[in-house]
Amino acid sequence: MRSLHPSLLRHIFLTLLTISLTACGFHLRGDYDVPEALDKLSVTSYDQYSQFTRIVKNRLRLNEIEIVEPAEDIPNLHLVSEAISSRTLSIYQNTIAAEKELTLNATFRVTVPDVGTKTFTTTVTRSYLDNPLTALAKSMESAMLIDEMRQLASSQIIRLMARLKPDLTLSKRSERSRQHNMSEQSDSHSHVSTTEVSTDQHTISQ
Repeated sequence: MRSLHPSLLRHIFLTLLTISLTACGFHLRGDYDVPEALDKLSVTSYDQYSQFTRIVKNRLRLNEIEIVEPAEDIPNLHLVSEAISSRTLSIYQNTIAAEKELTLNATFRVTVPDVGTKTFTTTVTRSYLDNPLTALAKSMESAMLIDEMRQLASSQIIRLMARLKPDLTLSKRSERSRQHNMSEQSDSHSHVSTTEVSTDQHTISQ
């Protein structure tokens, strides 16, 4: 029986380790401080049943973010698309591909009521050796690499969501100021409403 490639064994070991840790109740906690405004959000997707969607939802839960049904007053994370491409980095003398590169591009959109919308695209790239004599093993390695890339992309989504914190804090201050002005100047409701639209309904910056 032909032995498995060392890199494939490494991926299998890491996958089994992750599964065993999860099964025994141990979860890796995310290191990103997601804003309180995003502690509860809805998740929509180009494909609600895709592997990437499931991975993202699991990552959100690991970061203690509650996933709820879509509503007008609930922030939304929309997974716009996921695309995987490959290219040849080097070839053998017989013109067969020797090293390949996989690239995963994931586009997602965060919408926060009374704040705005921001669209991001995150990219994860991995390379691997492609030996035609071990086609089955390489196919398995490629699939595991893609799964690993999806995991990394989901972590990147959480990281980018954490970067929205300054904008959400500014929005909350603006909302408190708006409510204060409304209570003290009841005759300026129309003006305050206009200010709210121009100040709060902006595109979230990174």
